[in-house]
Amino acid sequence: GTVVDAGTAALYLQLGANFIVGPNFNPEIAPVCNRRLVPYSPGCGSVTEINNAQAAGCDVTKVFPAGNVGGPSFVKNVMAPLRWSNIMVTGEPTEENLTPWIKAGVLCVGMGSKLFPKETVAAGDWAAITAKCQEALGYIAKARA
Repeated sequence: GTVVDAGTAALYLQLGANFIVGPNFNPEIAPVCNRRLVPYSPGCGSVTEINNAQAAGCDVTKVFPAGNVGGPSFVKNVMAPLRWSNIMVTGEPTEENLTPWIKAGVLCVGMGSKLFPKETVAAGDWAAITAKCQEALGYIAKARA
């Protein structure tokens, strides 16, 4: 999730990465990913950055840092003029966190370590992870209804 330069993106792609995510938009990363048909989701904190990332071929942009650039209202306001945008944020698998983002119009929410806690993975407690995923998907379905 912290790829900030084209060389690192190329290295991860050579190692088998299926997507590249970064905290910022680096226009040098886009062609590296585009040539290999691998999605690049850069972090964007303004309408201009989202627009520039889309123009470079990024299908999904990650608002980052989502809470600091205006939260769900930022996404809602971006979606008004750029309704074709696929916006992602990162958050927690709770109803309080997911509902406002989904209602604002995000395509998806990355939850990473909040959905797959290190200690739960280390313990091999796949039932707990499955339950947490099902719970989060339920919140998303409810918010989209």
